[in-house]
Amino acid sequence: MPNTQPLLKNHTMRDLNLKNRIIMAPMTRSRADNKAHSPTAIHVKYYEQRSSAGLIITEGSQVSERAVGYINTPGIYSAEQTAAWKPVTDAVHARDGKIFLQLWHVGRMSHPDFHKGELPLAPSAINPNSKSFTPQGFKDTVAPKAMTIEEIKQTVLDFKNGGANAMKAGFDGVEIHASNGYLLHQFFNRTSNVRTDEYGGSIQNRAKILFEIIDELRSVMPENRIGVRLNPSLNGVFGTTMDEETIPTFDYIIEKLSGLSLAYLHLSEPFTDVSKIPYAETKIAGRYRPRYKGTIMINNGFDREKGNRVIEEGLADLVSFAKLFISNPDLPARFEKGSETAPWDDKTFYTPGEKGYTNYPAMQG
Repeated sequence: MPNTQPLLKNHTMRDLNLKNRIIMAPMTRSRADNKAHSPTAIHVKYYEQRSSAGLIITEGSQVSERAVGYINTPGIYSAEQTAAWKPVTDAVHARDGKIFLQLWHVGRMSHPDFHKGELPLAPSAINPNSKSFTPQGFKDTVAPKAMTIEEIKQTVLDFKNGGANAMKAGFDGVEIHASNGYLLHQFFNRTSNVRTDEYGGSIQNRAKILFEIIDELRSVMPENRIGVRLNPSLNGVFGTTMDEETIPTFDYIIEKLSGLSLAYLHLSEPFTDVSKIPYAETKIAGRYRPRYKGTIMINNGFDREKGNRVIEEGLADLVSFAKLFISNPDLPARFEKGSETAPWDDKTFYTPGEKGYTNYPAMQG
């Protein structure tokens, strides 16, 4: 395929120039197997190997101890973690790469095993009836603790602190993880948020926490270095169930985000078949391209051909790739040359060490 591929063209994202439109999606990899939950030398190597991406978005990094919900995930709430991320950003920048850190709170998808027996925090005390990946293996989720107003306000400040630490660590920006059934997504959906206070009830109230986080982040970084990730038609996975108000809620959120000068909006096409749900949206990029004025990044199941097509059709500006970037550290070069992509080994996605992490080779020649 010639180098006129839309994916290979550069893109100006507010004040950042991206060398291509092939984005490395955030992926939990569970390699921070140390007491401090800090990145290590293999994180440096992993991200450095993939710095030919137009933009790297890191794995989700918890904004507090209460935000954690998966084993061995790196945080961004302590000075030690912040210092440990600096060699990662330095390595990526040395190769002319760009890198954002994803700010993460899993909410009710966590488990008491991560919190010394205390219940996870969530908008409401509703069990997602899912599984949590704990140090002792997968366990059933539990009914979480409904957050107090004070706990919500503290969580907003935790996101701010995570953003400030990300800037200290040299990141080009941050992505707010408001997707995939985690805490902020739990606030958005009526099936997980039955609050009757200022954070529940109306669409505006359920979306309030996201805009409070953005307001706080703007005090520690430029607005144009903040991205937001959303998954409007998520249904039947990560404990999330849609209802009639789900898409109208995301319509409101995205139209309000469009009035800001964010770096980008990162959207996912449906993870499951929602074609028989009358109130679901099956074509996310198509719905939100007219509603959002800034840079749109689209995700889920794209390959080279589909990625080029969605940009060519004007439905998105950037495409994020996940598993393909695990097994193909030089993915942009493979796309440029029309080369075969290497298969990934899903048995090593979350295991310790370099196997399945940094030992995938680049193309020869």
